[in-house]
Amino acid sequence: MSIKLRHVPPRLAAGAFILNSGLSKRGLDEESAAGLQAMAANAVPQLGDMSPKDFGKLISTGETALGAALLLPFVPSGLAGLGLTAFSAGLVRMYLKTPGMTQEDGIRPTSDGTAIAKDVWMLGIGLGLVIDALTSRKK
Repeated sequence: MSIKLRHVPPRLAAGAFILNSGLSKRGLDEESAAGLQAMAANAVPQLGDMSPKDFGKLISTGETALGAALLLPFVPSGLAGLGLTAFSAGLVRMYLKTPGMTQEDGIRPTSDGTAIAKDVWMLGIGLGLVIDALTSRKK
């Protein structure tokens, strides 16, 4: 199964970014993993029940797998888009739920929140891939 040419730029951009992020988290020290885990637990409280070491492995493996799926042309765009949508929705939820990330209106980022709020672009890419897959099926 081949991907559409219009899917290549967003899949390359998101895939390379996420793959790099996942690979950079390999061997994450326990303190750094605990910091990431605390923020992630704001969005998904069950993540706080894991050990920081296990969380670090989970996030590194998950990001690496998602990045690779986006970059590999034989992974259908709809499936890659679903993964990206779920992942980025979690990041947006984390942004919205973490104290100090948003201004008083609960939406616009503070200077601390800008680094995470910008991940909304991945949500847009994921949704775009899913919507395109759903609306362009051959009869």
